[in-house]
Amino acid sequence: MANVTLPGVYTPQDDTDLLVRLLHDERLPPHAEVLDVGTGTGVVALAAARLGARVTAIDISWRAALNAKVNALPARLPIRVRRGDLLAPVTGRSFDLVLSNPPYVPAPAPACPRRGAGRAWDAGHDGRLVLDRICQDAPGLLKLGGVLLLVQSELSGPEESLRRLRAAGLRADIVEHRSVAFGPVLRSRSGWLHDRGLIEADAEKEELVIIRAVRLG
Repeated sequence: MANVTLPGVYTPQDDTDLLVRLLHDERLPPHAEVLDVGTGTGVVALAAARLGARVTAIDISWRAALNAKVNALPARLPIRVRRGDLLAPVTGRSFDLVLSNPPYVPAPAPACPRRGAGRAWDAGHDGRLVLDRICQDAPGLLKLGGVLLLVQSELSGPEESLRRLRAAGLRADIVEHRSVAFGPVLRSRSGWLHDRGLIEADAEKEELVIIRAVRLG
């Protein structure tokens, strides 16, 4: 079933596809509790719901929260959609699986945008303004044996994500790589990225990675 993308909401791309594929590799317990952080159109949340999970989806954008609800209705999938800042709407809850495709693109602006389409991808000079918060707070939402699947770019420091998740007590590894062509955003700022030493002058592709982190005890 085709998904609708409302104006101003992030259109699912390679990173979304990669996260959904890795989701299908997980062995979820019956009626697993799943959290999708930064749900956008709800594609990842709906994929989890089709596997029988009880899914909560969060996005800071009211357009995205509405979009996820719109896509859930014809699919007849009962996902719970919450609007809020990252993990704040689920404080005190715990999950078998946390999924996130957060903003991770390095940007000339030092802060995350407060509005507009760029809020879905821009994350400060190093691309880590949102990633660092997820690495800090997501471990506390995992049940024993729970898993975090996090997608990001090589441009935003996967090794730093691993370091932070391991410091939080999780077993964390990169479990998937995918090389993809630059989209319009990276092409438009390739000169800036080169000046910062993040890409070569003739670069046309970036490497996406999936980090899998497990709470063992």
